[in-house]
Amino acid sequence: MITLAPIAPVSPISPEDLLAMPNSVDYELVEGKLVERNMGMESSLIAGRIIVLLGIFMKEAQLGHLFPADTGYQCFADDPGKVRKPDVSFIHKGRLPSQRVPKGYCLLVPDLVVEVISPNDRVDELEEKIQEYLSAGVPLIWIVHPNTRTVRIHRPSTSPLGAITRLGESETITGEDVLPGFSCPVAAFFDQN
Repeated sequence: MITLAPIAPVSPISPEDLLAMPNSVDYELVEGKLVERNMGMESSLIAGRIIVLLGIFMKEAQLGHLFPADTGYQCFADDPGKVRKPDVSFIHKGRLPSQRVPKGYCLLVPDLVVEVISPNDRVDELEEKIQEYLSAGVPLIWIVHPNTRTVRIHRPSTSPLGAITRLGESETITGEDVLPGFSCPVAAFFDQN
């Protein structure tokens, strides 16, 4: 008869633990467990283009703060220890306490979240993230699909523009009420030039 030693339960990981990890950029935190972020090269390039396009607009408009993919948000009421890291995010000027960017994770809900689909992203996990962002109060979410060269826009169900809009590469995306004055062709997210 073989007797196996009991497996010690794994302690949940805290946001502070994640922040202290040398490779924390590669992970989000859900229910005390690490969730690997699988961003491919193409999706990284597209996220970079979006940051540049928004950054050019922001330089003139001075609306707030734009953040890249390693920025963590700890703003989920149902799981205060959850940390999500959208590929691009934006927070309006005047919303950060004392107008200072936090040293750790942001406890505020971002005003815009952009997620660029990577080859290993699972549909169910993406849909879960969208619901988490909407439940937290994110007013505008862009889901960018490199394969179909489309953007799916998610808003709260109470939005007069509707909860979901899908734009093709021949259409123009705007910042709506979140980034008033911003617009660009969806194709600019994908163009290789």
